[in-house]
Amino acid sequence: MTDFPVTLITGGSSGIGAAAARLLLNRGHRVAVTGRDKARLDQAAESLGRPAELLTFVADATDHDQVARAVEATVSAFGRLDTAVANAGFSTGGSLADGDPAAWREMVLTNVLGPALLIRACLPALRETRGRIVLVGSVAGFIWSPGNLYGATKWAVTGLAENTRRMVTGDGVGVTLIAPGRVETPFWDPYGGAPEGPMLTADQVAESIAWAVGQPVGVDVNTVVVRPTGQPN
Repeated sequence: MTDFPVTLITGGSSGIGAAAARLLLNRGHRVAVTGRDKARLDQAAESLGRPAELLTFVADATDHDQVARAVEATVSAFGRLDTAVANAGFSTGGSLADGDPAAWREMVLTNVLGPALLIRACLPALRETRGRIVLVGSVAGFIWSPGNLYGATKWAVTGLAENTRRMVTGDGVGVTLIAPGRVETPFWDPYGGAPEGPMLTADQVAESIAWAVGQPVGVDVNTVVVRPTGQPN
């Protein structure tokens, strides 16, 4: 078991994070997931059958100490860390003209500071295994969208991915940005529901994450933009 790869996923209690956890467990990984809501984490663990290869940690992605403790506990329990997936993120809905400023701070901290804190906490373990950092960004981090602060946070994640790659490439650590288009997840709840048109499923995005994680040693896939067929932008 100590040779089986270990992946830690933030925001792993629902949506893309939960789908990635399920898929990687099915493919032989040991997986740790974090989330802020214990009840939702427990529900996710129950849906996966609470295997011995799964750890769950109540941790806020914006709290350095909580993230660091989750990483330390994962390495202590499983003996290594091969992949860190910065998946936690959300949108408040609305625009700079009509959105809720009271909610912006948490969104910006979760979407931008959260991945940075995970990178900081995971680097020592990933350098030992010559592992991989996966950042879940968005197509919104590549296109302009009027007044979209959420999109601006994802532009930041796009930049963070390349800045991180340039920092760690000499250590043999890979960095992959997965930038999905429209995905059928609770992300759309603040907007009153998903828009009409083609949508990816969380399971399909999870396949992209697993594909990046499964690249051969010495191969560093850096940017994967994945849209549902028919999404125009």
